[in-house]
This record gives sequence, structure tokens and C-alpha cells, in this order.
Amino acid sequence: MDLDVQRDDARHLYIAQVDGEQAMIAYREADPDTLDFQHTEVAKPLQGKGVGDELVRQALDDVRERGLKVIPTCPFVAAYIRRHGEYGDLVAGR
Repeated sequence: MDLDVQRDDARHLYIAQVDGEQAMIAYREADPDTLDFQHTEVAKPLQGKGVGDELVRQALDDVRERGLKVIPTCPFVAAYIRRHGEYGDLVAGR
């Protein structure tokens, strides 16, 4: 899937726009090296199309590139990491 995910540090969001609809992950900085992914939201017209998974993948790839860790408070993010073990090393405290 070709999804353009942008990080908005001012609003603490990862955002993707698809066909005028939005998908986003809200996060907070738990500490200077850790982001707490608190909530994922995908507009109803985008649900079931893999948008949420791709949003999480790109956000986690960004976290890895920046040398950070995550706290997967959001159940959707936590489930994605369980299904994709290659991201397990990004979870804070592991």
C-alpha cells in the first residue's frame, strides 16, 4: 500500500490522508527517548483496507530510524507489534 504518513510533532500525531479521509496515531513523549502510542483512529471509509496496519508500520519505522522506543498503550499498536515480531525490540523495557 502506498500511504504517505507524516509526523506532526507539534500536535503529537502521525497522520495519513487517503481520499479526503484521515488515519492517525496520537502519541505523547514519555521521556526524551520514548513515545507512548496512545490511540489509533482510522476513518470508517478506510477501515478494513490495511490503512491502520500501514500507518503503524510507517510510524514504527520512523521510531526505529530516530533511535527511539515505544510504549504501545494503544491496543491496535500492541496487537500489530505482537503480529510483527520484528518490531518487538522497539518496545520500551524489553
